[in-house]
Amino acid sequence: MGNHHAQEMFDLVDEHGNVIGLAPRRLCHGNPVLRHRTAHVVVRSSDGRILLQRRSADKDVQPGRWDTAVGGHLAHGETFEQAARREMAEEIGLTDGPEPQPLFDMAIANDIESELTRVFTVVSDGPFTPQPEEVDELRLWTAEELAAAIGTGQLTPYLEHELSLLLPKLQNL
Repeated sequence: MGNHHAQEMFDLVDEHGNVIGLAPRRLCHGNPVLRHRTAHVVVRSSDGRILLQRRSADKDVQPGRWDTAVGGHLAHGETFEQAARREMAEEIGLTDGPEPQPLFDMAIANDIESELTRVFTVVSDGPFTPQPEEVDELRLWTAEELAAAIGTGQLTPYLEHELSLLLPKLQNL
């Protein structure tokens, strides 16, 4: 978590995803008015399981909980697709492979922040290399295991919300 994070700039968007301004990362977290964009990639194995990452115990947000395998903020000027690819490389070491396919957009708003997230999916059997500073563990979960984990405190609230939208869709993929 070097100091470069504090200096990062995020594009601000309206509720339709149109870029309306620019603000430093440190202001976006803590001010829900400053809506910014993130990209998530749901990584699925060829046998249909879903890869999750366990967030580092050192993280200030949701430490030690399971989360989407790949997720991150769009850098200033970046597209959702570019961010998805960059985060796949950074967080799980996936640099080649199929293009992530967009599934749906979701908006998150809470007391801390507002995010517009585009959720992608990609099918890959790895090999996966977790980013040591950010990720404590990677694990493949079946849909049944995920459904059973909802509400137990093992998963981040974001992931639980995402799964509520995702699991019905996965039946059709």
